[in-house]
Amino acid sequence: MEKLIETIVSAIQDKKGENIVSLDLSGFDGAICSHFVICNANSTSQVSAIADGIERDVLEKLGQKLWRIEGQQNSFWIAMDYVDVVVHIFQTELRDFYKIEELWADAPMKKYEYEL
Repeated sequence: MEKLIETIVSAIQDKKGENIVSLDLSGFDGAICSHFVICNANSTSQVSAIADGIERDVLEKLGQKLWRIEGQQNSFWIAMDYVDVVVHIFQTELRDFYKIEELWADAPMKKYEYEL
């Protein structure tokens, strides 16, 4: 699972996604998956590009197919389901509005910085 998260984060960084975090939900009864990866972007085209990059890189590097995807119609918020890991790609304003990290405030969080 760590390799999947690393591949997802790398794909987000390649497309200049911002404020990348992962939440470990494995300690919560009833959580829909074990990890969330969350980021934001400043336009619908960037949100789409990030989703496309994640899907391509995960398939090429890990051979893992996307199980389900939602939100591609408008690209304001795309959710990508890899069963154990769900990726949320928000337009910046929507991320600020929904504050998804606050819903899981007790979950261990890891922030990802860009490597130069």
